[in-house]
Amino acid sequence: MSLINATQFRPTFYLIGFPGLEAIQHWILIPFCLMYLVAILGNCFILFIIKTNTHLHTPMYYLLSLLALNDLGLSVSTLPTTVVTFWLGSQDICFGTCQFQMFCIHSFSLMESAVLLVMSFDRFVAICCPLRYSVIVAGQRVTWAGLAIILRGPVALLPIVLLLQAFPYCGRRILSHSFCLHQDVIRLACADTTFNNLYGLSLVVFTVILDLVFIALSYALILHSVMGLASREERLRAFQTCTSHLSAVLVFFVPMVGLSLVHRFGKHASPVVHLLMANIYLFVPPMLNPIIYSIKTKEIRQAIVKLMVQLKWSSRY
Repeated sequence: MSLINATQFRPTFYLIGFPGLEAIQHWILIPFCLMYLVAILGNCFILFIIKTNTHLHTPMYYLLSLLALNDLGLSVSTLPTTVVTFWLGSQDICFGTCQFQMFCIHSFSLMESAVLLVMSFDRFVAICCPLRYSVIVAGQRVTWAGLAIILRGPVALLPIVLLLQAFPYCGRRILSHSFCLHQDVIRLACADTTFNNLYGLSLVVFTVILDLVFIALSYALILHSVMGLASREERLRAFQTCTSHLSAVLVFFVPMVGLSLVHRFGKHASPVVHLLMANIYLFVPPMLNPIIYSIKTKEIRQAIVKLMVQLKWSSRY
């Protein structure tokens, strides 16, 4: 009896790659591995550049470091199961490991949204209140903001992730992705999951959607302030300080909205479409963010050039 209950309430799940494309999944793994490589090396490089250049030890770049760390965490969370699943085909994962992975994936997603929100506030203060920037964005406030960013996601997610242990699971228990997501696991529960569904919806509304609303409000105020500047050069200079952050916002939120629309209106779409959107949402932002900030941020570009010159001179001697 205890063995039956243990199997029913803490089952083994099965991860999949792209259904119908099993014969070429080894080849599909190659671009995924390249994306992981760019994401991990790129974010490590951003952290190295910020750490080794003392003039970058400012609130803006502390937040960028937090974004890079978050992207590293998101990449590492999905890397093991994705590589194994696409290399070996359908792969089983025990309940505890699946639970931990979904906790990490959703926590890092909520953290990224929070980091982008605080970064938008940083840009708003820098452009709209430049003379008071050093007072408003003080070191202690940045520390508290960082703690709030780190703790918000895990604390909010803990109840619904732990509640998954209380549900029995029926059927073949095959998940829709090469990693565990809460919405994917909860649909396999053969019990009343109303609380988890409502809690999950409320969590998205009061975190991600609210973050997006405040980011949009920040940029509306920034736009209003910039349009009030006298010269065209000043307006362009002000806009250029926001391009990297605005690009990161679009890279994160556009795939998220696309994935939500596919889940809501694409119920009859091919499973490959759902898998592709989920993979884009989780894999693309960590890969593109370091590229965006390396290209769009003047101080990062200068630090990279300085490092390359140092490496060139050191190789000569």
